[in-house]
Amino acid sequence: MKLYAFTVAPNPTKVRLYLAEKAAAGNEIRLTELMVNVAQGEQRLPEHLTRNPLGRLPVLELDDGSFLTESLAIIEYLEDLWPEPPMIGVDPRSRARTRELERIAEFGVLQPVARIIHATNSPLGLPPMPEVAEHYRRALPGPLGVLDAVLADGRPFVAGERPSIADCTLQAAFQFARFRKLEIDPVFEHVARWDRAYRDRGPAKAVLVF
Repeated sequence: MKLYAFTVAPNPTKVRLYLAEKAAAGNEIRLTELMVNVAQGEQRLPEHLTRNPLGRLPVLELDDGSFLTESLAIIEYLEDLWPEPPMIGVDPRSRARTRELERIAEFGVLQPVARIIHATNSPLGLPPMPEVAEHYRRALPGPLGVLDAVLADGRPFVAGERPSIADCTLQAAFQFARFRKLEIDPVFEHVARWDRAYRDRGPAKAVLVF
């Protein structure tokens, strides 16, 4: 299998953190990582559009030559093939809770962070859109507050005692914020504590560059 990604893009980072967590726990998923440089527009080249007509990343190329193109679909496919250690819970309730938290991190943090950055300081050269940035700046504190309250019990990871896809998604958002110098309000002290601790771990250091 081949994973097409880009180093700081948040959705590829999410998948790469998932793979690093699996490897650190002793279940390395062997695949080839290939970088597609979105800053140079390589995602729009014909060879990439054959992998994903929408020109997005990540893309997982399967052994039969077919492709998966959405980060969560890629993760869940790999999780079905390599379920240990579990990264999406161990029973119906914990799986539901993990998915819930991951979706909050995705739609409530990662997407607003990306919208703010692309509307103010886009690495793709998109034009400034102050009204879009302001909308998402107002939206961001609510989900961060929810995650801060979840982490207030001192748990080491977003979903509890072990790393999960929720950590991968939230940290992917935070790296993208650091990359473009978008500050996450330190008032969310439990989120900040989680961020520091998560980045100090081996799997994070193997993937993160910011």
